[in-house]
Amino acid sequence: MANEAALVPYIDTTVEIVTNDGRVIVGILRGFDQATNIILDECHERVFSAKLPVEQLVLGLYVIRGDNIAIIGELDDEKDASLNFDELRAEPLRPVMH
Repeated sequence: MANEAALVPYIDTTVEIVTNDGRVIVGILRGFDQATNIILDECHERVFSAKLPVEQLVLGLYVIRGDNIAIIGELDDEKDASLNFDELRAEPLRPVMH
């Protein structure tokens, strides 16, 4: 129940999710359940590379299993819009090891 209460303020806002396998997914949080399965709308995955620009793959409406989520955070739309992803380079995230 504590997880559910923590996510309620983020409904209908843009969030960024990092999955256990190192994927970075951005979208509008539309809903979730007691297992923290997440429903995102208008979402895309950001694929990072040290040599190439950030690739943004359109996913649309997307469900992420709660047991595959490492981090959920609110995204500042204004700051995000100011980033130039064509110039941004970064090593991809490694999978989370338990």
